[in-house]
Amino acid sequence: MKIRLLITLAGLVIGFGLPTIAQQTNTPDPKLREQLLAFTKKVDDAFDNNDAAAMAPLYTDDAVLVAPEGPVFGREAIAKLWVDLFQKVHISNHFCTVDQNSPHSIGTGGNEIWGSGGWGQTVKGQNFGPIQVKGYFSYILVREGDAWKFRMETWNVTPPPSK
Repeated sequence: MKIRLLITLAGLVIGFGLPTIAQQTNTPDPKLREQLLAFTKKVDDAFDNNDAAAMAPLYTDDAVLVAPEGPVFGREAIAKLWVDLFQKVHISNHFCTVDQNSPHSIGTGGNEIWGSGGWGQTVKGQNFGPIQVKGYFSYILVREGDAWKFRMETWNVTPPPSK
């Protein structure tokens, strides 16, 4: 009888205690978050200056950018995408807002992180605008030396509300 009671009690302790242990906080490392915010400031500045040359070093050689039009592979092709875009439109007021729980470390080396957030900007073309554009992004960054770089970036454009 005592053994059954002990087994039942142990089962209850495990049953109620395990979910509590599993609910670890999702708070990002403050140092990594600070580095990520500094990285997104570089992205914001490059957009606001319409500076494709400043965008290119933010990607690894083997980076993939997944845009609404499809994937772009490699730093050279991504740099060309930014050159072409900045020739067609003028971007200003760009901002990235990193989700409160980002970034998340990948692996144990501390050299890769992933996360997500939102972005917005003002776009003006030769025959349109200015218009406000916004969307969401996700990323994987890797540390090369002292610099963080995109290895993978995805972004989308949130359509304006239909009328």
